[in-house]
Amino acid sequence: MQTYLEKRIPAKGVAMFYRIEVWPNLFGEWTLYHEWGHIGHRSRVRLDWFCDKTQATAALITLEAYKRKRGYWVEPQQLDMFG
Repeated sequence: MQTYLEKRIPAKGVAMFYRIEVWPNLFGEWTLYHEWGHIGHRSRVRLDWFCDKTQATAALITLEAYKRKRGYWVEPQQLDMFG
């Protein structure tokens, strides 16, 4: 599961992104991957570990809702028509 959010305010020169993903890891746990920063610049990364996928997914949904309240929106992804 993954989400990519952006926040753009051209009048203020703001162009930021926030990527959230849930991954299984080698130890049978689940990792919540956060990556954020200014678009086109170096980003920051944070990893949080959870015992099961349900907890990690719930954390992703909670974080996405929080970011949406702060002005981020889901960037529509380009679909591959020929792949």
